Amino acid sequence: MKSKVLTNREKQVFDLLITNATTKDISNILKISEKTVRNHISNVIQKLGVKGRAQAIIELIRLDELNL
Repeated sequence: MKSKVLTNREKQVFDLLITNATTKDISNILKISEKTVRNHISNVIQKLGVKGRAQAIIELIRLDELNL
């Protein structure tokens, strides 16, 4: 069994990000602050060693963590 890169919450955030949801949309849907949403995104970007949200999404798809 391969280990997961994303926590459940990070997966929720990125699943919403790929639907074009804004940080504000995501915070409303998940009932967390916008800062917390940004922190989750930042953590994933750091974990993957990429430079931004778009690169993180591409890498997560490549790793089979996200599906479009």
